[in-house]
Amino acid sequence: MLVVTRRPNEKITFPALGITVHVLDVANHRARVGIEAPPEVKVFRSEVCPASACLPDPAQGYKAHHARANAISKATLAVHLAKKQCEAGRLADADATLETALHALEALGSTAPSRPAAQRYRMLIVEDDANERELLAGFMGMNGCECATAADGVDALDYLESGELPDAVLLDMAMPRLDGPETLRRIRNDRRFGGLRVFSVSSTSPADLNVPEGVGGFDGWFPKPLNPRRLWDVLQTALRSPATAN
Repeated sequence: MLVVTRRPNEKITFPALGITVHVLDVANHRARVGIEAPPEVKVFRSEVCPASACLPDPAQGYKAHHARANAISKATLAVHLAKKQCEAGRLADADATLETALHALEALGSTAPSRPAAQRYRMLIVEDDANERELLAGFMGMNGCECATAADGVDALDYLESGELPDAVLLDMAMPRLDGPETLRRIRNDRRFGGLRVFSVSSTSPADLNVPEGVGGFDGWFPKPLNPRRLWDVLQTALRSPATAN
């Protein structure tokens, strides 16, 4: 138990819970307090709701946990089984097993607690490896981004010229038809794309390719193999700051 002494107009804050207790006044051996809490946190007086009645039903918590654990287990087993089926050449069976995995993941989503909506960013992912391109788009999508994809610099420039600019471009370096350095050069030399944030995603350092970072170059560089958590953290920080002309 935490015991504190507070004067009127002072407060007690629980930052991890988003709860603040304001001491409004003290008179006749009584303290009047105000409580600020998130909408999902219910606050009761003990005489209105006894402690035993206000506690969440442990059975409901167990059921939710059990449903999530089952969904994760089912999806994991299905993916491993589908891999074995593919290796054995049983592609039709593998396809059916992957359907089971997808249904399990959908069930997992329905049992997950809701989260506050985050700001949505629009990304253009330029990568010639189709699997890597779609995996990166999937990861960014799970973080709330709307993703468009391009297989090389030619496709990327066509996309940029045809519609509204994205918030950022993730650009591979080694690509057919039009590589990363030349794609970047054309973006920076086109006034229509002023202020567009472009990040290098490559196993080769921009310095080795004689491509600058900062004004006239990349806004940042993410080396392969990618660290997804770092990529998302850096992108969020960059996109929250005002754009500057390149």
